[in-house]
Amino acid sequence: MPNIKSAAKRVEIARKRNQRNSALKSTVKTAIKKFEATLGDGNQEATKTALVKAIKTIDSAVTKGLLHKNNAARKKSRLQRRFNATIS
Repeated sequence: MPNIKSAAKRVEIARKRNQRNSALKSTVKTAIKKFEATLGDGNQEATKTALVKAIKTIDSAVTKGLLHKNNAARKKSRLQRRFNATIS
């Protein structure tokens, strides 16, 4: 338990940021899982929509500082390669 007012404030800020980051991480993971779920369906349009949604959520995580840009680029590249493999 912090004894100093500024330390107490930092604890509260850290808690809020942790909650925000956890929610964003969950959103990214969910978008990727939804894309992977549509891969096996054979519906190209649904898969393409899920891919675009996943890429958007990954990009938004980068702008919020949750993911490093190279990490995001790797994730997007892997998703795109899996999508391209289903097309051909």
